[in-house]
Amino acid sequence: MPSSSKFQDLKIAAKLNLMVALVGAVASTVACISFIAYDFYAVVGLTLPEMLQRLEKDLGILALALLVSAFAVTIVTRRIRVLIAEPIAGLAEAVARISAEGNYSVRLEPQGADEVGRLIDSFNEMMVRIDSSEKALRTAKERYALAVRSANDGIWDWDLRGDRVYYSPRWKEIVGAAPDEVDSTPQQWLDRVHSEDRERLQSDFDRLRSGERELLENEHRVRHARGDYRWVACRGTALRDMEGAAFRLAGSISDITGKKEAELQLVHDAFHDSLTDLPNRTLFLDRLGRAVERWKRNQDYLFGVLFLDLDDFKTVNDSLGHLAGDELLVEISKRLQSVLRKQDTVARLGGDEFTVLLEDLRDVSDAIRVADRIHGILNRPFRIRDQDVYPTASIGVSLSRSGYQQAEELLRDADTAMYQAKTAGKGGHKIFDLKMHERAIERLQLESGLKKALELGEFRVHYQPMVELKSGAVVGFEALLRWEHPQRGLLLPEEFLATAEESGIIVPIGERVLEEACTQLKLWADRYPERPLLVSVNMSARQLEQRNVVERILSILQSSQAPAERLRLEVTETSLLRDVAAAAAVLEKLIPLQIQFYLDDFGTGYSSLNHLRQFRFDTLKIDRSFVGDIHRNQETRQIVSTVLELADSLGMKSIAEGVEEPAQLEALQALGCEYAQGFLFSPPVDAASATDLLMSPIRW
Repeated sequence: MPSSSKFQDLKIAAKLNLMVALVGAVASTVACISFIAYDFYAVVGLTLPEMLQRLEKDLGILALALLVSAFAVTIVTRRIRVLIAEPIAGLAEAVARISAEGNYSVRLEPQGADEVGRLIDSFNEMMVRIDSSEKALRTAKERYALAVRSANDGIWDWDLRGDRVYYSPRWKEIVGAAPDEVDSTPQQWLDRVHSEDRERLQSDFDRLRSGERELLENEHRVRHARGDYRWVACRGTALRDMEGAAFRLAGSISDITGKKEAELQLVHDAFHDSLTDLPNRTLFLDRLGRAVERWKRNQDYLFGVLFLDLDDFKTVNDSLGHLAGDELLVEISKRLQSVLRKQDTVARLGGDEFTVLLEDLRDVSDAIRVADRIHGILNRPFRIRDQDVYPTASIGVSLSRSGYQQAEELLRDADTAMYQAKTAGKGGHKIFDLKMHERAIERLQLESGLKKALELGEFRVHYQPMVELKSGAVVGFEALLRWEHPQRGLLLPEEFLATAEESGIIVPIGERVLEEACTQLKLWADRYPERPLLVSVNMSARQLEQRNVVERILSILQSSQAPAERLRLEVTETSLLRDVAAAAAVLEKLIPLQIQFYLDDFGTGYSSLNHLRQFRFDTLKIDRSFVGDIHRNQETRQIVSTVLELADSLGMKSIAEGVEEPAQLEALQALGCEYAQGFLFSPPVDAASATDLLMSPIRW
């Protein structure tokens, strides 16, 4: 049995072990390490029992303190876990979910007003903003995608650093490419650009990239998958970094083929004739101007201009209709093109006028040969509306060797030469010379003078009596035009009538003559009611062609109150032939007014018995060319005799013009001519002198 001291030592050791174990258990429970330092100096001098008693007491207090500390630590640790560790772990988990799922609708439970709570609140607010921004971005992307799909423009986006280009589906559609046919290289675009446009487009890209320009605007052609080219309008801008270097170009293309074709058509229409599609006056003068400039640089270069005017084209229009006339012009234009070289230009100036620019001529004979070929192709019949039409053309030629400075000068002189060709008999050609130019200037001056004379009232009407040969009585007068020129005196019609007819001034002049003649007819009718005096007035071809000619005649008769049955209208066969149908219609409308018609200059033009049958003429006027030598030439005498017999057989009267000698009068009387006029009886005189002739029979 152990002694009591040993037993006491064992007891103390057991208590120490128990205390240490208790402390270790508490320490492990609170997951911390406690370091125990005991001050043994406090028990020095004590007996072992006292020391053990003191130690036992202190260890008890220590154990209690450790238990209290462990409990406090446990409470604090759990509080920290609830207030800090768990919320932060939840925050970390939420961040992980957002990162993995992209779900920005995640929210954490509020945690109070402390730092962690404010962190959670800030996180939730941040997520609200991110979620809202994400939704807005998604909506914007959807709208952008929808806009790209539905827009008519093709979108392109060029990443310059990666040298990759995004082409939208519409971009590919514009060029006719399948969705998987176009890769992301710029060359896919540039290779499709028309060779004439590629360098300009590349230059515009370079200027945009370098900052030389802020916006790209370029129109070019791109090859469609079908093989044809489409016009596109390209617009773009550049995105730049902080140093100003472009790192991205973006923009769009739109298909403007329809617009471009319309523009090109407008340009084409502006420079081409709408009927024949030949170049018009504007384009012709432009090309002629280029030829003039080329001649100025090299005077060995020879070129020429042909001016064509169809002869009597109006007859086709009026007899077959304007549509038929248009068909003829189209066919003529085709034939003209067929006899010219590629470098030559044929144009339609308007109406029935065509011009030809002949380049690189060796000499004048080349131009003449072309003119001859044109005459040849026109001599072949044209089948128009089931009828054969045989047009002819008068052609004028001007050559560059005359030292022209302006295109209009060549055209003017070719026109002048054409006029000379037409005057010479139609269906031929003339080469311009300086004398033609002088005559053209005179003609222009004459036209100007005629217009001025009309405005100033310089035209006069003289009257030449028509005499009944049996009685010597004056039965009427022919109203004849005179021009009281301020410098040249009284001018006869032979000096200006042809120009007046060609220029069209004859129409207002003719109306002025008719007005004055009808006014004088009214005066004579009132003064000599017992004498049925007649007044004849010449009607020009131009007057007969006017659509309102009948209305104008009626208006003049009404305003003057002249008796229509005493008015006679004189027409020539030549004027009738310009438009037989129209002339017949005019005469037919005037017959109910009892206006009668004289066929003037019978036998000098295209005399046709059919015309005498077709038109209801009252009187034939025998031209002075037959009367002049009727007393000396048996053949002429026989012709006049035949005309007189023809008139009598048709129930028509006859009047011989230009009787100047008694021998002529005797010959006419011997042939049975009823009426005559001429200087033998009286020259044309003014109205007052003509009235004096009515006082007594004319003696000769």
